Amino acid sequence: MTQHPGKPAGLSDPHELDLFEFARSGRQAAGVVRVSQLPRMLNEVPAEAPDRDTAFTWQAEGANQPELQDDGTEGPQPYLRLAVHGSAWLECQRCLTPYSQAFNVDATYRIVNTEAEAEEFPLDEDEVEVIVGSRQFDLIDLIEEELLLSLPLVPKHEVCPKVHESLVSGVDGSEGEGDEAAQDEAGDAGEPERRNPFAALESLKRDEPGGSKH
Repeated sequence: MTQHPGKPAGLSDPHELDLFEFARSGRQAAGVVRVSQLPRMLNEVPAEAPDRDTAFTWQAEGANQPELQDDGTEGPQPYLRLAVHGSAWLECQRCLTPYSQAFNVDATYRIVNTEAEAEEFPLDEDEVEVIVGSRQFDLIDLIEEELLLSLPLVPKHEVCPKVHESLVSGVDGSEGEGDEAAQDEAGDAGEPERRNPFAALESLKRDEPGGSKH
């Protein structure tokens, strides 16, 4: 994809991104990636799906946020923001037919230099993940990883087009399955509700007071 200077655009090669420069200069990029370019995601798509090669749109933005360093001074900490939206066909585990699953990734990453640095950060920080940057960083691989992590634990329709009679009538002691499925649906529906991890960086980019508190 050709890059268009002066506005967000696709990278010349998102498989070999200088992630440190991308963050340092506050660059933005956007593009489209198809399931056929993501072999691990493609493995999740059933052969009988109406469209095995759906597309995801992505947007990425780099930023530096002033933070306190180990030596007591304040220095720039690079961050990457990534959003991915789209859908892919998965196999419903209730009726074993394909259904379209929506994906909405919204993530912020603290960029560090080494694996050792990454291991120093606590795992309970749910707003910011830690990734090891490089000057040939594969952004498409990160996108695929996030999509795989977003796969539902039990893929299924909200309402199956055909439900086995035993599930409807409760034969074979399956009455409770309906209630359990309803609870599962409620849990699934609530999962996309996440706090906006980009709030601090938004205020930083606008240079508003308080943007560097975190």
